[in-house]
Amino acid sequence: MNFSDHFSAVAADYAAARPEYPPALFDWIASIVPARGLCWEAGCGSGQATRDLALRFDRVHASDPSAAQIAQAPKLANVDFVVEPGERCGLPDASVDAACVAQALHWFDRPAYFAEVARVLKPDGVLVTWGYQDIIVPPALRAVNDAFQSMILPYWPPEREDINAAYAGYAWPFPAIDVPQFDLSVEWPLPRMLGYFSSYSASKRHREATGIDAVAEFRQQFESAWGDAPTQHLSWPLFVHAFRKPGFKEVR
Repeated sequence: MNFSDHFSAVAADYAAARPEYPPALFDWIASIVPARGLCWEAGCGSGQATRDLALRFDRVHASDPSAAQIAQAPKLANVDFVVEPGERCGLPDASVDAACVAQALHWFDRPAYFAEVARVLKPDGVLVTWGYQDIIVPPALRAVNDAFQSMILPYWPPEREDINAAYAGYAWPFPAIDVPQFDLSVEWPLPRMLGYFSSYSASKRHREATGIDAVAEFRQQFESAWGDAPTQHLSWPLFVHAFRKPGFKEVR
């Protein structure tokens, strides 16, 4: 199975350190679906979004092409975690109320994925996809964070530009749904933030290319800038796109 595998080698870091999405996002998704029977989450990774989807849907089919990522996922009674690509799933035609993708659509073959979504979504079912851009840190951390981000900048895969553009210009398959604003922010201790940086695909690629762990290189500077506070307020610009598959046309 061929796919751009940037996260299997850092699957444990990814599972432990990625931010949790706001509950309001999942409440809103649940409010716009035709029913709450089945959700397909493609590119689920280690299940950051899956847990919240499972609280709102009767069943979740959570798929990812990385077996290492799936191995980090939580055990949830109403979730089937499956090693599958986003472009192909084992679900029947017109069986899904919502198709969701969290911080992963830029890795997909989108025409193939959108065709699969069109196949499995029920009429009036929704496609919701979201992502977050660069971390925003407090003023005291900005200089060292800028230096760290500059070191790894050349090592981001080209798909990262799609995140920077908030998926602008994608050929979406269905009519759009208006989306409210959502806030993605956390209060994290320093080890959690450094673990998050270690989970970057760019950190992994930099380490493989240079033999240098960029996070370790900057750890002392981050510690000095952090000070005595047990946690710091961190945030990310969160973007969300939503679409509804057209329903059955009225027969006259």
